[in-house]
Amino acid sequence: MTSRDIQHMRRAVALAARGQGGTSPNPVVGCVVLDASGEVAGEGFHAYAGGPHAEVVALREAGERARGGTAYVTLEPCNHTGRTGPCAGALLEAGVARVVVAVADPNPVAAGGAETLASRGVRVEAGLLAEEAERVNAAWLTFARSRRPYVTWKFAATLDGRSAARDGTSQWITSPEARAEVHRLRAESDAVLVGVGTVLADDPSLTARVPEPLRARPVLRVVADPGARTPASARVLDDAAPTLVAVADDAVVPPHLAGAVRLPRADGGIHLRALMAELHGRQIVSVLLEGGPTLAGSFLREGLVDRVVGYLAPALLGAGAAALGPAGVETIAEAHRLEFEEVTPVGPDLRIVLRPQSPKES
Repeated sequence: MTSRDIQHMRRAVALAARGQGGTSPNPVVGCVVLDASGEVAGEGFHAYAGGPHAEVVALREAGERARGGTAYVTLEPCNHTGRTGPCAGALLEAGVARVVVAVADPNPVAAGGAETLASRGVRVEAGLLAEEAERVNAAWLTFARSRRPYVTWKFAATLDGRSAARDGTSQWITSPEARAEVHRLRAESDAVLVGVGTVLADDPSLTARVPEPLRARPVLRVVADPGARTPASARVLDDAAPTLVAVADDAVVPPHLAGAVRLPRADGGIHLRALMAELHGRQIVSVLLEGGPTLAGSFLREGLVDRVVGYLAPALLGAGAAALGPAGVETIAEAHRLEFEEVTPVGPDLRIVLRPQSPKES
């Protein structure tokens, strides 16, 4: 691989990122097509589920210039017909001579595009910038490989890790700029998840208030409510967005929660892996975990947190509720170790983005 190969694949990764929030339950994919002389002839990305795939967009732009050229694709071209035709076939029809792939497709229904291309004489090379391509498509890859949604835990806290003061007040720890970003995070997610404690304490609406919708389907609001305590007046039960209330299978459910899904109990709450399986079955690729230190601790303990996004306010409380509840740690050796991915000022606050040092068993 040459430096120009890296340059073009990096551009394909950047294009893929432009589809985040709009393609679910499909992956984000970017593609750059060069002509036979090595000049960029077309580029594209998958913008929305059911729309043209990245390769098709790039090939349309390239036209006849694609013949004998090279295509850089962040995910192995699909080899099946769904709402659109197979991208491997489109590349063959366009006469592309070389295809560089970052990540193999883990979906057995769609995989095999690289093999099909190679069998027809196309030079296929794989693995270029795989780590970068995996990161931009982390949610869908987790969904496909682990058969559960990708979970981002979002929290807001003071510098000493408090999410509420001693008297219970928590609005607002962070700035308007940080809160605007949270709405963007919601809009990029398929679901926003809280515990019933958050519903009872704050009565949040959990809607994504952004200037322009990012997705065709609305964000699903999910409440983990083992005892079926969500009141009929709760804002999460309004018609602003769909809501799924998950109750324990032995809960006495009031009439206004008749549509709740029943799941097994575990550790006094909802069985989280059963909840993840339920959401996976509903084609929920990504979840933004917002609610409560107890629920966050349980997700960490179960190894179900894939990314952490924290907003730290330049304030100290010295007492009050911690942002994180019990997470199964008894000694420093058992600490959940994370790696910094990004540290960015947001207004007067600080946004930190972290990921687990090593993947948890899923």
